[in-house]
Amino acid sequence: MARKIRVAVIGAGLGGLAAACALRQHGIEVAVYERAGQLGEVGAGIQLAPNAVKVLRALGLEAGLRAVSSEPSSFASLAWDDARLRFREPMKGPYAAQYGAPYLMAHRADLHRLLCEGLPGNAVRLDARCVGVANRDGRAVAQFADGSAIEADVVVGADGINSTVRECLFGVQPVRFTQQMAWRCIVPIECVPTRVGPGGSVEVGRDEYVGWIGPDGHVICYPIRGGALYNIFAGHVTDQWVEESWAVPSGIDELLAGYRGWNPALLEMLGQVRECFKWGIRDRDPLPRWTEGAITLLGDAAHPMMPTLAQGAAQSIEDGFALARNLSGHDEPLRGLAAYEAERRPRASRVVLQAREQFQNNRKVPAPPPLPREWIFGHDATSGAVPAV
Repeated sequence: MARKIRVAVIGAGLGGLAAACALRQHGIEVAVYERAGQLGEVGAGIQLAPNAVKVLRALGLEAGLRAVSSEPSSFASLAWDDARLRFREPMKGPYAAQYGAPYLMAHRADLHRLLCEGLPGNAVRLDARCVGVANRDGRAVAQFADGSAIEADVVVGADGINSTVRECLFGVQPVRFTQQMAWRCIVPIECVPTRVGPGGSVEVGRDEYVGWIGPDGHVICYPIRGGALYNIFAGHVTDQWVEESWAVPSGIDELLAGYRGWNPALLEMLGQVRECFKWGIRDRDPLPRWTEGAITLLGDAAHPMMPTLAQGAAQSIEDGFALARNLSGHDEPLRGLAAYEAERRPRASRVVLQAREQFQNNRKVPAPPPLPREWIFGHDATSGAVPAV
C-alpha cells in the first residue's frame, strides 16, 4: 500500500471487534468507538459454524476458543409433542472433515473477551456514541454525542440493526418484525433430559445440539462452557410486537406459557430456568448498497437476519476479515471498499433470504429437513481473491 491508512470502526460488538483484529493483522491502523461505558456482550450462547471458526483460526483465536467452547457430537431434531426423533446428523468429526473446521458452541461473552484480548488496550474508545458520519474530501468523518469528531480514511458502521451510520448514508430503512420472538436462558447441564419420546425410547446426549421443532416455534439447545451449561434459544411465533433488545427480563411463567402442550420432558427442563430474557426478532430487506464514499457497513448494520440459520455473528465475522483483506490488497481505500462490497453483499443477502425461508419451513407440518447449508459452511473468507476494481 502507498501509505498506512487509518480505519475507524463504529461499534464494539463481535463484528466490529473481529474487523479490528483483522485490520491490525493486515497492518492497518484501527480505532473502535463504542457507545457503551464498558465492554461486554449480552446474550448467552452463540453457534460458530465452520465458516466462522475458519476466520477465528486465521485471527489466532482458535485455541482460546476451544478452551471455552463445546463441540456437539451430533444434531438431533425432535418433534415438539411426542419427542420422536425426526433425524440425527453426526457433527463432531464429519463437519471438520467436510468443511475444514469444526462447529463450535460458546458463550457470547467468552468470544467477545477473546476478541478484546486480541487488541491493545487503547484500541477501543468507550462512551463514544456516534451521532453522524459524512464524507469529506475523499476521507470520512464521524461525529459523537459529546461534540467531538474524528477523521479517518475509512469509517465502518458496525453499530447493529439500528445503525446510525446506515441511516446517515441511506436514510431510515423499514424494519420487518418477523412474527417471531424468543427467550434466551441457560440451565446447568444436569437439568437436561437424556431420555425422551414414548416410554423414554429416544436417547439424547447432553453433548448434542438438539432442536425441538413445532408449528408455532422451535427450541434450540446446546452445551456451552465446555459442557457445564446448556444454552436454550426458545423461538415462538406471535403477532405481538416484542421489544428488540435482548435484555428485556421475562418471567418463567411467561416462558412456560409459550410452550403449553409441548413435550413434558422439555417443559420440565424449562421449569428449571431461573432467569431468562426475551426479544422480538427483526430483520431488514437486503440493501442494494453498503458503501458511500469512504464509509461502509458491516454485520447487522448491513444485513440483520433471522437466527434460524445461526449465521448472524458468523457473517459479521466474515465481513470483518474480508474488509481487512480487501483494504490491504488495494492501493486506494475506495477500491478496497468496492471490492469488499462486491465480495460480501451477494453472500450476506443470500443468507438473509435463506434464513427467512428456513423459518417458514420450520412452521410446516411435518417440517421438512433443513435447507442446504453446505455453501454457507464451506466458505472460507480468509482465502478469497482480491479482484482489481
